[in-house]
Amino acid sequence: MPHSEPQPALIPERSQPLIAGGVVLAAVAMAFWFLAAGGLSGGLVHYGSAPPVSPVFTVNLNAAGAKELAQLPGLGPATAQRIVAYRRDHGPFASHDDLLQVRGIGPVTLESLRPYLRPIRHHREEP
Repeated sequence: MPHSEPQPALIPERSQPLIAGGVVLAAVAMAFWFLAAGGLSGGLVHYGSAPPVSPVFTVNLNAAGAKELAQLPGLGPATAQRIVAYRRDHGPFASHDDLLQVRGIGPVTLESLRPYLRPIRHHREEP
């Protein structure tokens, strides 16, 4: 068999202890972090109990059309159309509580809609 020359080390011999020390230090730091986060007994995500999602969008009750209103939870196309008709017949809503005058909207529905409704701005009449 022919005699082969030894291959040069990928990492110089004098650097190997420094790299090994860094790896050990990183492993110890990860172990401390894991224990500080609660180890196996805490800090884990429970997928079955996600936090409630806040409303993604809001609407202007006095400007929204029936299609936009129908996207609100608890409202369908018919109720959304009644809101638009009520606004057309009686003028703009003075407050969110005025929605109770629309057939099909009760206190429970109104409370579920409140997070999706923008505040109603009152315009001062000029003399």
